[in-house]
Amino acid sequence: KPTPKFLYTVPYGCNPTGATASLERRKQVLRLAREFNFLILEDDPYYYLYYGDAPRPASYFQLEAEDGGTVGHVLRFDSFSKVLSGGLRLGSVSGPEAIVNAIDMDTTSSNLQVSSTTQVMAHALLQKWGYDGFRKHCDGISQIYRNRRDIFEAALRRHMTGLAEWTSPVAGMFVWFKLRLPPTNDSPEGDSEVVIVTKALEKKVLALPGTSFFANGRKTAYVRVSFSMLGEDDTDEALRRLALVVKEAQLSP
Repeated sequence: KPTPKFLYTVPYGCNPTGATASLERRKQVLRLAREFNFLILEDDPYYYLYYGDAPRPASYFQLEAEDGGTVGHVLRFDSFSKVLSGGLRLGSVSGPEAIVNAIDMDTTSSNLQVSSTTQVMAHALLQKWGYDGFRKHCDGISQIYRNRRDIFEAALRRHMTGLAEWTSPVAGMFVWFKLRLPPTNDSPEGDSEVVIVTKALEKKVLALPGTSFFANGRKTAYVRVSFSMLGEDDTDEALRRLALVVKEAQLSP
């Protein structure tokens, strides 16, 4: 029976669920990668936006390097876009030399290179800061996101208790919550698409229905929201309006 050739994963603050993989789960996945010889594509733009109370779990790349097993099953991608500037579009790749060289050759023939201007800007900044300065900056950014998460969750509890259920994220900028909606013919748990795309939008509340994130477009009661830009007052008002929409949907036949 054919086996997968690679696993793509966003292990911290995953978009859309906001989930962060536990250390034990990472170890299990790494064991499977070695056993079945597949590649882990570790896409980690939210690594430095970790703000959980527990120590940060090791990345797949770090685990593979430190646990004494075979190496070469992890290809890691990092990004500066989430911690330096959203328009920077600059990142890095780490992994087996042969694969990294192949990526370099492919990008050389397709897009030549990342913008020289952004590379020079990032290099100058990192050279001035040093690694310790960079980590200090990232710690400050992650604290900002933790505060925004707390503000968003406080508003969720005020307005959406009994109307939705969710798990608190410990990294990144997304909350994935399930609305308590009446069942439909296509979805026993309800369909968030109509509620979000029509009713919520009419009240000027912008979110993404969960169906947008499924390859088969299946119906779901889940919704993804980003809390990265809203201030406290706007967050509270948005969730107050969303609560009204959900209550109306619950009363609909």
